Amino acid sequence: MKGVKISGRPLYLDMQATTPVDPRVLDSILPFYLSRYGNPHSRTHLYGWESETAVETARAQVAALIGASPKEIVFTSGATESNNISIKGVMHFYKDKKRHIITTQTEHKCVLDSCRHLQQEGFEVTYLPVGSDGLIDLDRLVKEIRPDTGLVSVMAVNNEIGVVQPIEEIGKICKEFNVPFHTDAAQALGKIRVDVEKWNVSLMSLSGHKIYGPKGVGALYLRRRPRIRVEPQMNGGGQERGIRSGTVPTPLVVGMGAACELAMKEMEYDENRIKGLQERLLNGIREKIDGVVVNGSMDRRYVGNLNLSFAYVEGESLLMGLKEVAVSSGSACTSASLEPSYVLRALGVDEDMAHTSIRFGIGRFTTEEEIDRAVELTVKQVEKLREMSPLYEMVKEGIDIKQIQWAQH
Repeated sequence: MKGVKISGRPLYLDMQATTPVDPRVLDSILPFYLSRYGNPHSRTHLYGWESETAVETARAQVAALIGASPKEIVFTSGATESNNISIKGVMHFYKDKKRHIITTQTEHKCVLDSCRHLQQEGFEVTYLPVGSDGLIDLDRLVKEIRPDTGLVSVMAVNNEIGVVQPIEEIGKICKEFNVPFHTDAAQALGKIRVDVEKWNVSLMSLSGHKIYGPKGVGALYLRRRPRIRVEPQMNGGGQERGIRSGTVPTPLVVGMGAACELAMKEMEYDENRIKGLQERLLNGIREKIDGVVVNGSMDRRYVGNLNLSFAYVEGESLLMGLKEVAVSSGSACTSASLEPSYVLRALGVDEDMAHTSIRFGIGRFTTEEEIDRAVELTVKQVEKLREMSPLYEMVKEGIDIKQIQWAQH
């Protein structure tokens, strides 16, 4: 493996990137690959009927987890597609009257890129800044709403830093101004309570593989009352009420439904367990080393996401040194670039600190042993890198390195 030598496999702490499929989810999927392989849109025989029944059961399971009606759920290939349908679909449908969209600077790439795409078509986009805690300013949101605002899109839980936006309050504001509200809830589903009525969302994007379901499947919640319309981004046989043509992949959809049902039953248990593990991880690291900063709000965050910066350590070398722990420095989508995360930059994190960030993702199957091992390896690596760092030496001697005027040779 690319010159990396370790015994066995690294321990997995990157649950925001993806999660393992729950074995109980896999059990529900297998029959639809092996014996019940009918096309759910085949109307003339048993194979089609049983697949259709399975798809409708899954639709009800997804709807139940978010407090919606099954008729408001459209299956897609994932949250990226749901975000694209929501943003481009709504703005294209209402393009004669609505030309303005509001989102935040810390959204997932697929929301930001959909907005950029609309800008190229002549729509206007306002990117709301966030505070140093990663949360948006609600008064600023109210000020930015215009008569031609067609959509407000704010993610529920951030994928990089885990902060939970005040979705309920945003929903109230949007209702008051009669603006459709979309939220990307891929990282929130099954982890925090999601309620489409309480949140007052018109559209919501969901993903299967962030909740111990299969990859390649997601869902879009589309409110029926008051009805929100979208222009389909995929044309074809008119499946999923014409919003998302293409044969619905029964096994994947069944898996997503099963994952939602499990999440509903086990969310509270998972949260309490993960909270204990998160505290164990943070306290374990802080007891042994100083200069550890948590990125994003500490009180308004999902417990399974811990994004830490380690002062005076170069992030890439820290990640490379942590070969035995599968963690990332931000989102998987942007992990290939050496740029510091745009999410951390939006928080106003100094560039040197943004470069040292590591995201620990804790999940349903994470054990105490794994957390203890991660603490041990992280501390060891940070200490090793600080020993090599002249900056750390200077700080220990009481020099304020921010005041140093570096000269070029």
